[in-house]
Amino acid sequence: MHAVATGAQGPVQVVVNVGGAGPVVTAPAGPLKSKIAAGLLGIFLGAFGVHRFYLGYNALGTVMLLITLVTCFYGAIVTGIWGVVEGILILVGALDRDAFGRPLQG
Repeated sequence: MHAVATGAQGPVQVVVNVGGAGPVVTAPAGPLKSKIAAGLLGIFLGAFGVHRFYLGYNALGTVMLLITLVTCFYGAIVTGIWGVVEGILILVGALDRDAFGRPLQG
């Protein structure tokens, strides 16, 4: 269930509680993330997890970054392919939400 609180300046926060179970996560107010930007970041900088950081998935972004750096960039082969695949999935709409469950724009 999504609820949007609005104030005089527009949207203030988005509350996400899927199915009524689990904790309520409050998303930061602001514009929606761009699908095109996320997809291109995945394709070109995916080895560093930049697209995951952009979408708010900080844990996955950190894992991708650490794999690349700890392996002295040999792991960039794996994380680079991973990033390209995710970038394409974002652009075709298979991955269409950010970490807070908000739809990607564009």
